Amino acid sequence: MFETFMESIQGLLSSSGFLAVHWQQLLMIAIACFLAYLAIAKGYEPLLLLPIAFGMLLTNIPNTELFHMEYYIESSIDFGEVLHSGGLLDILYLGVKLGIYPPLIFLGIGTMTDFGPLIANPKSFLLGAAAQLGIFVTFFGALAVGFTPTEAGGISIIGGADGPTAILVAKSLAPHLLGSIAVAAYSYMALVPVIQPPIMKLLTTKKERSVVMAQLRPVSRVEKLMFPFIVTLLVSFLVPDAAPLMGMLMLGNLMRESGVVDRLVKTAQNELMNIITIFLGVTVGATATAEYFLTGKTILIIVLGLLAFCIGTAGGVLFGKLMYIVTKGKVNPLIGSAGVSAVPMAARVSQKVGAETDPTNFLLMHAMGPNVAGVIGSAIAAGVLLSIFA
Repeated sequence: MFETFMESIQGLLSSSGFLAVHWQQLLMIAIACFLAYLAIAKGYEPLLLLPIAFGMLLTNIPNTELFHMEYYIESSIDFGEVLHSGGLLDILYLGVKLGIYPPLIFLGIGTMTDFGPLIANPKSFLLGAAAQLGIFVTFFGALAVGFTPTEAGGISIIGGADGPTAILVAKSLAPHLLGSIAVAAYSYMALVPVIQPPIMKLLTTKKERSVVMAQLRPVSRVEKLMFPFIVTLLVSFLVPDAAPLMGMLMLGNLMRESGVVDRLVKTAQNELMNIITIFLGVTVGATATAEYFLTGKTILIIVLGLLAFCIGTAGGVLFGKLMYIVTKGKVNPLIGSAGVSAVPMAARVSQKVGAETDPTNFLLMHAMGPNVAGVIGSAIAAGVLLSIFA
């Protein structure tokens, strides 16, 4: 009896994570706790950063068998093995690997987005496009420091400042870097109010920041209803790989503007969005295992991600300065920084920096045009990268 009891104790100890843990896993658990602290205490993108942090914590606990990154490194997935031998997070991660979660997030975003400022001022599309400069410059920068073309494509999309887009591209082009790319993308999105203002002030003069723009024209309901159809058709014909993101974004917006499916709009905005956010965050965090996260590549990704974000901001502001010159002072260059797609935070930063120069100046609605154009621009850029490298 005693021998049986001791064998049970030994079996329990041998299966315990305490005997199997390595210092790398302990370091990853510490990083996960730090990210959770940033989400809870500092409010940095808490809706996604908190699930990501906890997913990172779970995946680095030894012997839990919740997630197996090796199932997803290859381009083809052995679904039988995943369903038969995989853990909880392996199964939930299929929603990321199969490209299901990011488009559903875009569906929810579409129901919360007003494209009116963009329709009223179509020139905002140019500012949104200019702010994607960071994606393409960083792509070549990543190649220069030794990343493969597919890895460089996954890293460069951080410059779009759009988390779901970054995840969609990274899971296809560089799944082994997904954890690092996602953490970098959401960290910099949370730091928009810190990163952007110095760049905006450096590249503009006080006179340019003081420009008061004319009030936007009213946008008719017909225009708002036509917009999702026109954009979906144009973008999907031009870049078919962007259709999942663009189609879901515009479907959500059409539901919002139609006014006849309020129940669906509320579901997409709340229940569906919240459920997918939990699944997406936890499973993306689970990819940040010690083996794949604690490498020199992660440091390079963080540096390149910051570079992408800064260049994207600068690209939007500089194109805004060009529009300021062409229109003879009718466009405030500050709204160009909102083209990086972090909705609506980037537009609020444009408003804040403008108000610091002239408290009576109200740029928010003007900045929302480039801001939502940036969402479309990042989806198109993602489609271009996927069509070339996927």
